[in-house]
Amino acid sequence: MTDNKVLMQVRDLSVEYKTRLGMVSAVDHVSFDIYEGEILGLVGESGCGKSTLGKALMRMIQPPGRIIGGELIFNGKDIMTYDEKQMQDFRGRKASMIFQDPMTSLNPVQRVDEHLIEAIQVHFPEISKEEALQRASELIERLGIQSNRMSSYPHQLSGGMRQRVMVALGLILNANLIIADEATTSLDVIVEAKLADEFRDIRREFGVTMLVITHNIALVAELSDRLAVMYAGHMVEMGDVYKVFDDPLHPYTQGLLNSVPNIQLDEGKELYKMPGEPPNLTHPPSGCRFHPRCPMAMAICSRIEPDLIEVQPGRHVKCWLYQDHPEKSEPTLEVSK
Repeated sequence: MTDNKVLMQVRDLSVEYKTRLGMVSAVDHVSFDIYEGEILGLVGESGCGKSTLGKALMRMIQPPGRIIGGELIFNGKDIMTYDEKQMQDFRGRKASMIFQDPMTSLNPVQRVDEHLIEAIQVHFPEISKEEALQRASELIERLGIQSNRMSSYPHQLSGGMRQRVMVALGLILNANLIIADEATTSLDVIVEAKLADEFRDIRREFGVTMLVITHNIALVAELSDRLAVMYAGHMVEMGDVYKVFDDPLHPYTQGLLNSVPNIQLDEGKELYKMPGEPPNLTHPPSGCRFHPRCPMAMAICSRIEPDLIEVQPGRHVKCWLYQDHPEKSEPTLEVSK
């Protein structure tokens, strides 16, 4: 991370989805900062709201979902006040998103060069096709794809190449922020490792800021400067990635890290399994949403929701273990199995 200048401030962001069973609170009053030049890793179980959060930062939530409140302040300007024309300019030029499966994002009847040239000329119509092609060729080669593959269609490329094309689309307009949503999930481990190296090089060479959304704990440990942990629509812990791994504060973070397979596990010792199941977000638990599964739950945890507070410089946690309240008492709750 180059400095502590804030690129994007997320304040009290909430997203809900209308379903036949009721409203799903996918992101619930989430606040955090993204610093300029950093790689921020965002992890959590499937269904915790991390992908919804990433799309919300781009204002790409589609019906039946909607952003119901909050501020998205990018370089001092709240993009929640932007009209659709301003958002079209924002997407691509200021922030870009890389999705999990590039085959669903790339047009199957467009060649690679057509994708990149179109992205440039939509935002900068004064740039000629020849100049756009030259810029696209240089970037594609920088990302490890030979320029003669520019005439290929998406189905003619490997998974790793397609994902590099998506990275190129994110970089082609010099965006400040790239949001990578499970961008390595569909790749094998060797290609995933190479793409992770590419992300680090991109950050260093282009000065870009990245939000990497993943369920792969090992990836964020290797790649990120800071780590954010989500659970059931809430941000429950944030901090320097090494400090979070060395000393996780929130019981959910502790369980998440203990659940990662470890080849050094003592013989005969079973891998930790977090008790219970993620909550139904149409009717989330009262108080702390993790309390039905928490081995350290107290009576207050089921009644009152804790705040996300800074407990150490740069360390934030949303847990009653680290804050006082008149109703706080000794652990009394039984953990669900």
